[in-house]
Amino acid sequence: MSFDFDTPVSRIGTDSQKWQKYAGREVLPMWVADMDFKSSPAIVEALHRRVDHGVFGYARPTASTTEAIVSAMAGRYSWKIDPEWLVWLPGLVCGLNVLARGLAEPNDEILSFSPVYPPFTLGPKFQQRSARPVPLLPPSASHPHWTMDWAALEAAVTPRTRMVYFCQPHNPLARVWRRVEIRQLADFCARHDLILCSDEIHCDLILEPSLLPHVPTVAAAPEHAARIVTLMAPSKAYNLPGLGTSFAIISDPELRTKFLRATRGIVAEVTSLGFAACEAAYRDGEPWRDALVTYLRGNRDHLMQTLKRDFPKIRLEAPVEATYLAWLNVHELGLEHPQAHFEALGVGLSDGAPFGAQPGHYLRINFGCPRSVLQEAFRRLAPLKI
Repeated sequence: MSFDFDTPVSRIGTDSQKWQKYAGREVLPMWVADMDFKSSPAIVEALHRRVDHGVFGYARPTASTTEAIVSAMAGRYSWKIDPEWLVWLPGLVCGLNVLARGLAEPNDEILSFSPVYPPFTLGPKFQQRSARPVPLLPPSASHPHWTMDWAALEAAVTPRTRMVYFCQPHNPLARVWRRVEIRQLADFCARHDLILCSDEIHCDLILEPSLLPHVPTVAAAPEHAARIVTLMAPSKAYNLPGLGTSFAIISDPELRTKFLRATRGIVAEVTSLGFAACEAAYRDGEPWRDALVTYLRGNRDHLMQTLKRDFPKIRLEAPVEATYLAWLNVHELGLEHPQAHFEALGVGLSDGAPFGAQPGHYLRINFGCPRSVLQEAFRRLAPLKI
């Protein structure tokens, strides 16, 4: 079965947040983390069937929706979950805020690894909790990847520390954490009596075959399952972020009760279309996702080769192992405001500063687009060639 990822789909004039940002400007939007591909035909067909039913009342997951999730966890990761562990959410960012609200008290501290997806630090602050980013160690001659600074992590713990937010695979660094690292982090949390929140929303977008299958944090450290909350969603791998459907997997009843209590009155319910798309994704979307990962791997390789050949001052410091996002070191360009400079050339990327990077040093690019769009972006960036 073949799928078309090469033909551009115009999103100009639609409800796309990604494209509306630059409405009326000649700027290619390659910033926010959604892809410019049509979703899996199996998902589109499931949505058509649900729309044809014509009734859109308050929704609850059906047994088949829950079974699609349970079967996917078992088949993909050999992770056996109980349906009772599932807590549905209208978005992963919502989950980060609920965790801070429900499992920590005002002014308690939540650790995360920097640079990181901005809601990891914003979520705790929105809930009057303290966010404490711990910088990751950049690649060096002795280690080719971004790595955890265990000494800095130990030093960051205080009597007010309650939780660690962990992004795996990591956004924006596209890093797949190894089983030994995950276990070490879980052991650290157990030693300090901390909750470990594992954001695994990009777990079905691992680009390196040697790193498959994805290792859920709970599977790497099952003895610590009672202190681990896993956040997942079909939104990234199947390009469904606008349908607002995600879920937490929480095996510990006490932890799950606290989480649920924190959602009351403030967390919207998942919609009927969200449930329909989610079920179709996990039950019928695998052929499309497999083809997508192959295509993204080709985009990743094209990105790496073009930067190395034509733009030596724009560096990928570490391998892009997962996701459709790449973290670009642009410090050598000597630009005071690199994001604005790239926009002036017609390419809209994410500024690295909100992720916790030093201003002016990093940009994030989304290469989840037809290859011709990626090639056009490089054409527009030609003035930066050396």
